[in-house]
Amino acid sequence: MDWVFLEEEIEYDGSQLASLWAFRNFGIKDDCIIAFIGKCDVQPNHMVDMEDRVEGERIYSPKMLHFIVEHFDDVSMKLITTRQRLLVYMAKEIIGREIEIKGSDMFWNGKKLSVSVATVSPVSSKIHLGINIESEEYASLTEMGVYDVQRIALEVCSLYSREILKIEEDIRKTRPVEAI
Repeated sequence: MDWVFLEEEIEYDGSQLASLWAFRNFGIKDDCIIAFIGKCDVQPNHMVDMEDRVEGERIYSPKMLHFIVEHFDDVSMKLITTRQRLLVYMAKEIIGREIEIKGSDMFWNGKKLSVSVATVSPVSSKIHLGINIESEEYASLTEMGVYDVQRIALEVCSLYSREILKIEEDIRKTRPVEAI
């Protein structure tokens, strides 16, 4: 599984959840996780969480650490949502603070620290995880005293990639059980 941390800042607007975003922008054709830093401002036309859209929620942060994951193997909401939860728990462990997880969101001191969504398209399944670096309204890494954001990005990408590869290896070495 490919992974990369992009040095340049990119604004996350939800369009990154389109199929083949990594291929169109960076030439990555395989399963991948891409991390970058940038503002988050998702307009209703790019919201895939229908609950947020119906309730008129605003998805905004002046500066976030973003992860975009794309898998091509099994386009399934159940599987990509499970992978989303795995990614969130890995990020929590790497950040290393007293973070509470509710569903696919992280909270610190009762305030929301992250946004996350998982979705599918005809050719792939996608995850976005955004963790506030700076925010006046929500919890943030800066408020938590966490400043080495690039280290967190690299460790999360590496850990997620390794775990997905280990799962694939385990699948390939396990024989099916025959009916008796």
